[in-house]
Amino acid sequence: MKVAVMVNKANFERYTAPGAIPADWELIHLGNSAPYEEKIIATDADAILADPMCPVSANVINGLKHLKLIQSQGVGYNLFDLEAARKAGVFTANCAGANASAVAEQAILLMLALLKKFRENEDMVFDARQIEAKTRCFENGLTELGDCHVGLIGMGAIGRATAARLKAFGSQVSYYGRHEAEGCEFPRLSLDALYAQSDIISLHVPVNPETVGMISDSAINKMKRGAILINTARGEVVDQEAVRRALLDGRLGGIGLDTFSPEPVTRDNPLLALPLEARKKVALSPHIGGITAGSFYRYFGIIWQNMIRVSEGRRPVNIVNGL
Repeated sequence: MKVAVMVNKANFERYTAPGAIPADWELIHLGNSAPYEEKIIATDADAILADPMCPVSANVINGLKHLKLIQSQGVGYNLFDLEAARKAGVFTANCAGANASAVAEQAILLMLALLKKFRENEDMVFDARQIEAKTRCFENGLTELGDCHVGLIGMGAIGRATAARLKAFGSQVSYYGRHEAEGCEFPRLSLDALYAQSDIISLHVPVNPETVGMISDSAINKMKRGAILINTARGEVVDQEAVRRALLDGRLGGIGLDTFSPEPVTRDNPLLALPLEARKKVALSPHIGGITAGSFYRYFGIIWQNMIRVSEGRRPVNIVNGL
């Protein structure tokens, strides 16, 4: 079996368990910087292992005549042409759930950073203004996460992991999903009710035609004034211009983002040139929620199990293109 490998080679070697790959397989390492389509097609691969940020186009899918599987290294797959893969009979799969605990921790980190005004206070301490920072906190009071109603949009593996951690903090938790989450102890609200009632709104949805740009001016106008928005899902679900406007006029009390659109983030991103007062209400991280060591060990466990299944003529797990 030939595998075109489009992921970071050092991570590949570090997190793949010894003996996980059959000795007679051929691995063609192409790097994770979106190699030219012709170079991918020239591998004549039976399977592709791709970083979620590497596109896999219809040209590549149709050009690889023996292709059986496109496997995401992570959870994302929105840059893979799912319809072309489906038409070609090529399974497309991800590592759903493997990063749930890691991304949940990142969501909690962003919530706490904003509630505790971490960046603003840290900057003041570095500037030897500790007492001034502390006095501001005395005068205004900081908010505990346990005193917040947190609304989760999406109750998949990451949403559930986030809810479990919020419960430990004592937060009131509710969620919105298209369907009732089986076995979920938290109440399901309509989307409008969740917007209206939540102090913090945390996004845990995939990118699809229904979710792209869902956090718009209209959605923000339905939220509590001063609510905090957290996005550890995908940048495309947030209208960044709308968020910028809402930060500047006070409709949003803060935003915590681990994802952007496009990525890599560009200098003209509307959230990178905020005035200082608005910048204090922002916590940003470089899309690192799911790249813990624990997540990578789980990813590569799923990846090689799926590759072996397909090589033996069996179905992989976590199919995302409807085959």
